[in-house]
Amino acid sequence: MSRIGKKPVPIPAGVQIKINGSEVTVKGPKGELKRTFVESITVAQEGTELKVTRPDDQRATRALHGLTRALLNNMVVGVTHGFKKTMVVEGVGYRAEMTGKNLMLHLGYSHPIMIVPPDGIAIGADPKAKTISVEGIDKEKVGEISAEIRALRPPEPYKGKGIRYDNEVVRRKAGKAGKVGG
Repeated sequence: MSRIGKKPVPIPAGVQIKINGSEVTVKGPKGELKRTFVESITVAQEGTELKVTRPDDQRATRALHGLTRALLNNMVVGVTHGFKKTMVVEGVGYRAEMTGKNLMLHLGYSHPIMIVPPDGIAIGADPKAKTISVEGIDKEKVGEISAEIRALRPPEPYKGKGIRYDNEVVRRKAGKAGKVGG
């Protein structure tokens, strides 16, 4: 058995689960998420837990077993607590500021870049601390938007300039070591 797939997903108080065949809807205090899973994997609610079972031990089915359980857990956590990614903007003249709900980034290009957040995602920026935060109930969307923002100016290895995740470690290189003393 899959170690992740056989663990039940706990359902906290205030969360409603509706299972309609292969479609699962999770409704909680922060919002509602809906997802359709593979029909061979069955999801059943037993009391205050969700159980995920598979019909056979084929390789593809075993992989989908753990994936389905992880996605269900992310849905439950998302509607109760939500997800948040924090990024840091480093570099001289690099900054992030909010214009209404949109994020305006000045990253050393000839023009500023505007990011319009999709539905269900809230973006915030602190110009003093040079941080950007992306929040939402869908872990997949939060990660995708964060990756798109980071891809605009990834951190470079010599001075560390660019946008990096808060917990990301940027490996630094020494740079030119040619002439010493000049």
